[in-house]
Amino acid sequence: MDINDLRGISTAFLMAAFIGLCIWAWSSKRKKKFDEAANLPFADEDINERTMREESRDE
Repeated sequence: MDINDLRGISTAFLMAAFIGLCIWAWSSKRKKKFDEAANLPFADEDINERTMREESRDE
């Protein structure tokens, strides 16, 4: 086995890992968790609005 065989095996392994990752990412089982993660930046808006109301009430 020479270096070219090792390169071929590593390329095949990495391509299989990439395809597996793509299948995992677009799996319907993961959709709910990814949708929740996509909405995380907007969750801070509710906290920010409550904080602003409390601060204006305290003044």
